[in-house]
Amino acid sequence: MTTKNHEEGEKLTLELAKKGMMSEKIGLILKKEHKITKKHLGKRISKILKENNLYINSDIKNLRKSIEKLNEHLKKNKADKSCKRSLMIKNAKLRKLERN
Repeated sequence: MTTKNHEEGEKLTLELAKKGMMSEKIGLILKKEHKITKKHLGKRISKILKENNLYINSDIKNLRKSIEKLNEHLKKNKADKSCKRSLMIKNAKLRKLERN
């Protein structure tokens, strides 16, 4: 594949990232809709996003969503002790990931 095609693949990747998609979702879309694989890009999607300061760690984003849902649940169900424990564990995981 030529460098022109590499550039087109990177451009598509960056456009999808600016729409708020994570690297995993971008990879699926590139593969299914555009028939572009890692070999066609020449490097990993996450590396392309890191070079352009668009990379967001999916684990952190998913943990934050989960914590928000647990907090909403706890507002309605204050006596739910298993939910409180789950929230403490997820907060600890989030702090650990953000440290690294």
